[in-house]
Amino acid sequence: MTTELVSTEPATGKEIWRGQAGDVDETIERARKALRQWSREPLGRRIEFVRRFANEVRKHGDAFAELIARETGKPLWEARTEVEAVIGKVEISITAYAERTGQKKLNSALQGTAALRHKPHGVMAVLGPYNFPAHLPNGHIVPALIAGNVVIFKPSEKTPAVGEFLTRCFHEAKVPEGVVQCIHGGAEVGQALVEHWMVDGVLFTGSARAGIAINRKLAADPGKIVALEMGGNNPIVMLDTPKIEDAAATIVQSAFTTAGQRCTAARRLIVVDSMFDKIVPAVKALTEKLIVDEPFAEPQPFMGCVIDNSTADLLSESFVALMSRGGTPIMHMKRRDESLPFLSPAILDATEIHDRPDIELFGPLLQVIRVPDFDAAIYEANNTRYGLSASLIGGKPADFEHFWTEIRAGIVNWNRPTNGASSSAPFGGVGLSGNHRPAAFYAADYCAYPVASNEMEQPRASIGVGIRES
Repeated sequence: MTTELVSTEPATGKEIWRGQAGDVDETIERARKALRQWSREPLGRRIEFVRRFANEVRKHGDAFAELIARETGKPLWEARTEVEAVIGKVEISITAYAERTGQKKLNSALQGTAALRHKPHGVMAVLGPYNFPAHLPNGHIVPALIAGNVVIFKPSEKTPAVGEFLTRCFHEAKVPEGVVQCIHGGAEVGQALVEHWMVDGVLFTGSARAGIAINRKLAADPGKIVALEMGGNNPIVMLDTPKIEDAAATIVQSAFTTAGQRCTAARRLIVVDSMFDKIVPAVKALTEKLIVDEPFAEPQPFMGCVIDNSTADLLSESFVALMSRGGTPIMHMKRRDESLPFLSPAILDATEIHDRPDIELFGPLLQVIRVPDFDAAIYEANNTRYGLSASLIGGKPADFEHFWTEIRAGIVNWNRPTNGASSSAPFGGVGLSGNHRPAAFYAADYCAYPVASNEMEQPRASIGVGIRES
């Protein structure tokens, strides 16, 4: 088992954090001890704690954004938007809990009452990703706390410093330390948390491979709540539109924001014949203008590096592999320094590749596929085991209605980027993208379970059939 972890800034290679892997049994024991009191806190009191947390994040906002930028390599402007999302998640989660898990009282037989209330699951393990190391785990943690659960948060081993900072903000807000704990470690620590019999729920954001492994491991444990968000091989379909420049900007935002390290990023641009020679040159021209640089560079870059050198190597090799299978490069993937994971955004015509690999290439690589018509475009868009996000660019309202009806995805947009998702709506997908437990506004659904009750102040009953007479 890995005992010491080291985190380095991907943009510079400098060490940013060093620490030890945590003890799973000890962490869970502290969580169980804290659960009884926390779950019995009045809802208003729990809400007060998470609002204090939002104020702590706001107070440390600049330092938090700088740390996110340093540890992920994303531009400072984008890191600041992540901090704002962490703050905004609190009020959204409070509203969601009230709407999704409210209490109800109904009339029942014999002048009794039927009631609906919700209970917390207990100890929740939150396994976070590296691309949004604060916002995405926070989207599980805050709803779980409001519902009365306690949380053990394992950040990605690639972004432990951000995970530790996020947890510290909860503690500075006076949330008891046993209620939110941060445990560091690699895959073995995550696996131990998932399998532990005293963990009541697993809330995961990450790769399909890891999510499937979690699902398989817990298949024989139906009592443990599992919410999986596992990314996508997302399509963006291009129909006729006079707004070529706007369409190109939407495609570039979809494919290359966060250096393509978003689960909702567009991986496949599917273009009908009539638009191919118009949109592809426009996308290429705009992509060539994108600034790729370190997080604090001036002027601020559009995107930074990918998370580490091994990821950069894999993406570079994947680009070459796609070319060897019949892909035609439109923009080559370039690496300016072999010792650092900066990649230029790449575009490749994958039309002639037979049996295109249905994988999530998590970086700035866009595959273009040419099709004869709209029906072929929808067929190609659905030609994936994933189903997270899809966008239609161009077309008429009737075209979008047809697109929305036919596309298998949890997020279906029109003339908006594939990565345009609202925290005030559910966020999740189908197929290899998730297990029908969407996050964001619907996170309240998997953080508490409904309990139905029939109630009377005094027992009142009689048996009218099947009784012998005295």
